[in-house]
Amino acid sequence: MPHSDHLFSGLIRPNRRFRQRWVSPLLRRILMVNALPLALLVVALLYLDQYQNGLLEAQVTSLREQARVFAGALGESAVLNTDPDNPKLVGVVAASLLHRLTEPSPDAQAKLYAPDGTLLADSRRREGPNGVVTMEPLPPPPDHGPVLAAIGWIYDGVLSLLPHQAPLTMVDTTPSAGGPDWQPDVKEELRLNSAGNSNETAPYIRRTRDNRLLVTVAVPVERDKHTVGIVSLTREAREVDDSLFTVRMSILALFGLALLLTVLLSWYLSLTIARPILRLAEAAADMREGGGRAGSVPASLLKRKDEVGALASALSDSASALWERMDATERFAADVAHEIKNPLSSIRSAIETLLRIDDVGRQRQLLTIIAQDVLRLDRLISDVSDASRLDAELSRVTAEPVNVVAILRTLQELDEATRKSDEDPALEVIAPPNGLSVWAVEDRLVQVLRNLIGNAHSFSPPRGRIVARVRDAGGIAELSVEDDGPGIPDANLEHIFDRFYSERPSGESFGQHSGLGLSISRQIVEALQGQISAENRRDANGRVLGARFIVRLPIV
Repeated sequence: MPHSDHLFSGLIRPNRRFRQRWVSPLLRRILMVNALPLALLVVALLYLDQYQNGLLEAQVTSLREQARVFAGALGESAVLNTDPDNPKLVGVVAASLLHRLTEPSPDAQAKLYAPDGTLLADSRRREGPNGVVTMEPLPPPPDHGPVLAAIGWIYDGVLSLLPHQAPLTMVDTTPSAGGPDWQPDVKEELRLNSAGNSNETAPYIRRTRDNRLLVTVAVPVERDKHTVGIVSLTREAREVDDSLFTVRMSILALFGLALLLTVLLSWYLSLTIARPILRLAEAAADMREGGGRAGSVPASLLKRKDEVGALASALSDSASALWERMDATERFAADVAHEIKNPLSSIRSAIETLLRIDDVGRQRQLLTIIAQDVLRLDRLISDVSDASRLDAELSRVTAEPVNVVAILRTLQELDEATRKSDEDPALEVIAPPNGLSVWAVEDRLVQVLRNLIGNAHSFSPPRGRIVARVRDAGGIAELSVEDDGPGIPDANLEHIFDRFYSERPSGESFGQHSGLGLSISRQIVEALQGQISAENRRDANGRVLGARFIVRLPIV
């Protein structure tokens, strides 16, 4: 299987397209979050219990004052006072007086009762010329139209389902609530009056089956400190219903306007947030399916200067980094296969030749070649394994403050302890006496320095000098390793960090290096947010004195 097919085989998924929904889940959440507080506020306002109580209390107060006026007028004008100790009401006079008193209030009805509960007069009762008695009905309720009536009916139904505190002024809404013909318990009213509570008698407020809100108060009629009857005054509280209806319609209209603005703003948020995120999800799906190597993220999203633009840029950068990593992995796999194929070809050729010759010396020479190639393969596989684990390891660990001077001193002591003779190059460390700490992973930084020092040993002549310097270069720690070797060809100063690049000194044992040491060093340094470079040391005349490798890392 080709390398690219192998690398992408684990990434290929069934083609899934993100559907453009008219109402996306995110839009629904935005609408819910924006509309819920508004709805709760409107529901709280629509109760209007306190407002209704105030209106009803004002109606009761006004109606009671009017009933007292009626009672005073009846007590003065409609009483037969032949017996001062037992005055009696005259029904005919009372009826005429009630008609005149209620004439300015067409929505009111007054009734006069004798102390025994007998109805003496009714302001709605009309007697025709032929003696036919009729009852004048109350004016019909105002017509708000079918739409407003339906809104009111729905509103009342919904409000009845919601829990709310009972109003201070109770309204009887049961089916048995008394209509306009309801009459008070006269004897109970007289008992309360005789107890001195006439001003405290509770009004009777009810809503009839035809949705009329009626308020009734009862006031005693007195003459010479004698109670001669009870006047009951009933009035339809249309002002209360009209005021509540007006306020509720105003609130609903404002709620409708606010809801419309909420929907429009939520839709705007959806277009500027939810839809772009959906487009980013589609771009991510294209990348996952291998069809979005470049330009998958829409350019319009990359130009945005908000969080969505930052997310789009991060996704685009991540995709580019992923593709670069995959390309590097593919190249690395090809390079490894090429490097392994060379010693394997040499081993196969040596074995085939070994089987055809009988010369013992020649056979030993071929066996030596095979051993060297096996050693080279072992070294190559070890370095390849180390390079493959490096990325994963560096992604799991966190850089910590590391004293680079202490590491170099330790490597210097180790170098002196392992020198075989005075001919071997000696390592010298030039560093600040108080040390210098950098952000790094200690084990991997040691690996980089050992690679550079080992490389300097390989190229240094006998009795050569290897110098490791450390200095503070303005917030950056600069570590350099210098040798007295032949230097590096100018054309290869950049290529020496490529994988499997190898330019070894003559006389070095075969198979000791895989060509990955400097490549691994660069990989480690760049993972630590640093830089590594190489240059030649020259004298005043431009003659090469040796090589210098420089590592720059951030100081703690």
